[in-house]
Amino acid sequence: MSTVEPSSVASLRIATFRRLWLALIVFNLGHLIQVVAASWLILELTSSPFWVSLAIAAPTLPLLFLSLPAGAAADLLDRRQILVASSALLATASLGLATLWSFDLVTPGRLVALELAIGIGVAFFSPAWQANIPALVPTSLVPGAVSLTSASGGLATALGPALGGVIVATVGPGWAFSAAAIGYSTLLIAAFVSQDVEWNRERGSMGIAIATGVRYLRFSRNYLWLLLVGSLFGFTSAALRSMLPNLTSDVLGGDSTLYGTLLGVFGVGALLGGLTRAFAKTLFGQRVIPACIALFGIFGVVVGFSTFVWATAIAITFSGLLWTWILSTLSSTFQLLTPNWVRGRTMSAFVLSVFGFLPLGAIAAGAIGESFGADSSLVAFSLLTIAVGGIAAWMPLPVLEQIDPPIVPDATDDDKPEAETAAKPVMVTNSWTIEEATFDAAVELLGELRLLRLSTGAYHWAAYRSAKDLTRVTEVFMLHSWDHHLQQHRRLDLEALELIGRMEKSGVPGSLVRDHLVAFDVDHPSRRPAWQHFLAEHEQMHLPHIERTDS
Repeated sequence: MSTVEPSSVASLRIATFRRLWLALIVFNLGHLIQVVAASWLILELTSSPFWVSLAIAAPTLPLLFLSLPAGAAADLLDRRQILVASSALLATASLGLATLWSFDLVTPGRLVALELAIGIGVAFFSPAWQANIPALVPTSLVPGAVSLTSASGGLATALGPALGGVIVATVGPGWAFSAAAIGYSTLLIAAFVSQDVEWNRERGSMGIAIATGVRYLRFSRNYLWLLLVGSLFGFTSAALRSMLPNLTSDVLGGDSTLYGTLLGVFGVGALLGGLTRAFAKTLFGQRVIPACIALFGIFGVVVGFSTFVWATAIAITFSGLLWTWILSTLSSTFQLLTPNWVRGRTMSAFVLSVFGFLPLGAIAAGAIGESFGADSSLVAFSLLTIAVGGIAAWMPLPVLEQIDPPIVPDATDDDKPEAETAAKPVMVTNSWTIEEATFDAAVELLGELRLLRLSTGAYHWAAYRSAKDLTRVTEVFMLHSWDHHLQQHRRLDLEALELIGRMEKSGVPGSLVRDHLVAFDVDHPSRRPAWQHFLAEHEQMHLPHIERTDS
């Protein structure tokens, strides 16, 4: 367990991470230029808070529908290829906006449609990038690397919006969209040439991978509270960014340059937040997340009531600082809690919880702003953000500095079934004779074992007592195929192996009977494979469970 958090910049000593991180800055810079150009262009086209909020929400709206498939893709496919393909889509969409503008063919509907295409690229890009951070740096540097990732967004936010505002004001939004395409292409190239990274992939179908990821989150402790607080914060905090164009124009009397500058000072705060996350831990201790969320809401109220540019700028700067502290802490917690085999899916759930609810919050804030004004909408949503901070203080959230990352022992990959058997369901049974004096304790262990089996790949689990001998207890769980059962073996970390060892010892010595029932085709004898060899090899995979838990 780590007690001292290394400096965030320590990760930059690693060449591959440094190369990709620098490319990410340019990527984010282009993205923010694109956001500013699109937001101001649709404001000029419609003058409508609702349309503005819709345009701002569009680049994140696809996260609601694509986060889970994108997370599964990040675990099943080559993450480098996903980064390349998603960056290519983003660049193409930005060039499409530039082309429409150059021919005076931009309409609100077309602009939002291409913003949605950008959102699709972001939906697949985010989990692939987030999930591979632990492959780029050692475990001890993961929180710092995540903070640097947030800082790259902050640095881009500090420069991109102001630059975007200047470009829009001087040469027009079409040039801003072209600059965004260049930014997206930079990361495309960096990912393409990064051959020295272990871009993880795992066998399996997309549907089963999604279902397995959902079960992992459902039956693994700690995640649900994090997802809840992330989604609440994402929804309520969205008003600050979505109402800012109208506040700039209607309340502060500014133009696109001032809007870009205000987004820029938010980025300055975000950059400082990325470099000072360790200070947040010192300042707030274990209450970093609830304290920062409540303070974010307070500064949002200040922005909503402010009629002075300087006061608004100061409040937005602190909002950017707190934004990074919140998101980097949440993201690092997810990273360290999660084993590599399911990291893409858990990170997609994190992205969905925060950024998937941002567009919903933005649209809701825009609808309220349409009727009552952008300032009133921001104040109302900021008060809700303060309430979320208060609620989060009562949640049993895992503490980043107290997390022991899961350690998965090396597992053999030699036990490969024949293709026909690999597609058939597998039923695993484990039976024990349990004495009455230890029965309640054994049942408690079975409850923990149920969560373990379901979170590592089983789609059904049940416990049974024999009608002939009530001391005989059996657990039964189902997997989609023999290949999925082998994957389940490889997913067991040391804590899981220790739990299995305790359960095996809870019964009468020598009473454990283990069996694996593999489905086969009764109508086609030619499809019945010879199982004896790989089943015998598979038995060796169970021996380390006992040996490691005894040591």
